[in-house]
Amino acid sequence: MTALVADTRRTPGIAVQPVPIEAVRIESGFWRGWLDRLYDVTLPSQHAQCEATGRLDNIRRVSGRVDAPFRGRYYDESDVYKWLEAASWALVGREDRRLRALVDALVDDIAAAQQPDGYLHTYFALERADQRYTDLINKHELYCAGHLIQAGIAHRRATGTDALLDVAVRLADHICGEFGSDARETADGHPEIELALVELARETGQRVYAEQARFFLDQRGRQPPRLGGYRYLQDHEPAAEQQEIAGHAVRAIYLACGLADAGLELEDRALWEASERLWRSAYETRAYVTGGLGAHWAGESFGDAFDLPNRNSYAESCAAVAGVMWNWRLLAGTGEPRFADWMETTLYNGMLAGLSLDGEHYFYPNPLSAASGQARVEWFDCACCPPNLARMLASLPGYLYGVSDRALWVHQLAAGRVDADVPGAGRLSLAVETDYPWSGDVRLTVREAPGDPVELRLRVPGWCDRAGLEVVPADAADPDRALAASGYAILRRVWAPGDRVALRLSMPPRRLVSDPRVTANVGRVALARGPLIYCVESHDRAGLGQDAFALPDDAPVTPGPGDSRLTGMTLLDTTAVPLPGTPEPGALYQPLPGDAQAAHAPTNHTAIRAIPYFAWANRGPSSMDVWLRRQEAVSS
Repeated sequence: MTALVADTRRTPGIAVQPVPIEAVRIESGFWRGWLDRLYDVTLPSQHAQCEATGRLDNIRRVSGRVDAPFRGRYYDESDVYKWLEAASWALVGREDRRLRALVDALVDDIAAAQQPDGYLHTYFALERADQRYTDLINKHELYCAGHLIQAGIAHRRATGTDALLDVAVRLADHICGEFGSDARETADGHPEIELALVELARETGQRVYAEQARFFLDQRGRQPPRLGGYRYLQDHEPAAEQQEIAGHAVRAIYLACGLADAGLELEDRALWEASERLWRSAYETRAYVTGGLGAHWAGESFGDAFDLPNRNSYAESCAAVAGVMWNWRLLAGTGEPRFADWMETTLYNGMLAGLSLDGEHYFYPNPLSAASGQARVEWFDCACCPPNLARMLASLPGYLYGVSDRALWVHQLAAGRVDADVPGAGRLSLAVETDYPWSGDVRLTVREAPGDPVELRLRVPGWCDRAGLEVVPADAADPDRALAASGYAILRRVWAPGDRVALRLSMPPRRLVSDPRVTANVGRVALARGPLIYCVESHDRAGLGQDAFALPDDAPVTPGPGDSRLTGMTLLDTTAVPLPGTPEPGALYQPLPGDAQAAHAPTNHTAIRAIPYFAWANRGPSSMDVWLRRQEAVSS
């Protein structure tokens, strides 16, 4: 069994291979808590929701096991497939008989629902069989198929059995027969099948599936249009020629992932370079400071460059998950640390904010400013986000490390261990001790090492302006010390059991400002510490109204311990200046008291507290802001 999130071992030109999930153990610390909740709360409650809302019966009715009408939306089965992928990855990390029983029963139900020709979609299988593939813009048949194929691959890599992969292969063969230059010439309204087909090619060794993915990518931007020529559906230009990320955010990011996958697997530079161009458009001009993607509620879409509203920001949880997947693909293809940096930002902020601290309440959009009363819910009518968050958490160990020729890469920091088979060298095993992201101190101890030199490539995050690196050989008393710049610090030596590496990341609170073209943030500042972005909730601003105070640039910001629901977290304490003349509630306009100089004179400072953005809305209804007004901007 080799549970790889992507099996690129035979992919040409790959820079960094993933380390299998089973080779990584997150044993304590920050991510261990989230994984425990995933097993104990999130996965069981999501399965119960799929049962209660008819998603599972929609599958059983196709095989005749349940006599009931179709319930819900036509794409609801995709939530089941994402849950199944998450549960499969989870089985690698923990032996769980209850979870395995749920997985086995679901696989059996899905196999029984597949049609003789390989087709599988619960909305069209029975009453609407004559409508297959007649509305690919809206009905998501290929999107659902992609998630089923990905679940089949994960299930096989996790369990070593072919029961679900056989279903996936038959479905993929059916799709390859239905779509092509001598069949239906069209694209999927919601990209997803492309990622799945490339990974199926890797799993089976059958190149035809990757070529089918390229066919779907190449259908975009054709004349006559396959998807109406809509920019919203990424059909306005050929996929390989697109310059700017546009349209529905999740669809656009999945498309970019498919471009990267097919570009690598088929050695198609035009597809790969298109994904890189879209990345620059997204992360240099359209990404939130949290890693969130997608600015607008209207169409769940990207806006123009630097159009990043806070109060009405969308930043869908699914888009954050997709952003992690996209950055990971570009990291694998290049080894460039900027992609690992954005992965980290998104994991700790934009993605994690979508799930509550209790593990069973969710946000769909993730605004950076919210009025009072916004709260997570247990489920959604359109429930794409909850199982997407689950599959990212379940597969997280597979994203932390990488290997290349005689090198082990540490992409992300988590307490635990890794037992990596390093190409050209052998087994290098490390134990990792850290309280990251609350502390910047990380200690790696060699447990097993080959007899040949191996490079340890240890990422120093881009947010860190000062890092110390210390190597203590097992047989020496005096350590080797150095300063490390951001990027990957490279340590090359013949390692021995007991060798230690200490990384010390300076982690003072930071004030962040935006590019001035982000007009929503002009005159505003955000607080950060380590990889975490912070926000201020109404619970923690001493009665000051939302946007009725400013944060002075010279006000000290001090890390302190959390309490109540935030126990174990590091919070930030500082002082704010109430803004004189701020209209009272209900008064749209008021005269500024006194003259302008008097109004801007120093006033009493009020203690406020900032909490990690991912933790907001866990202590009851509140208003919240990431970007706070600056005193200098007010007084200038």
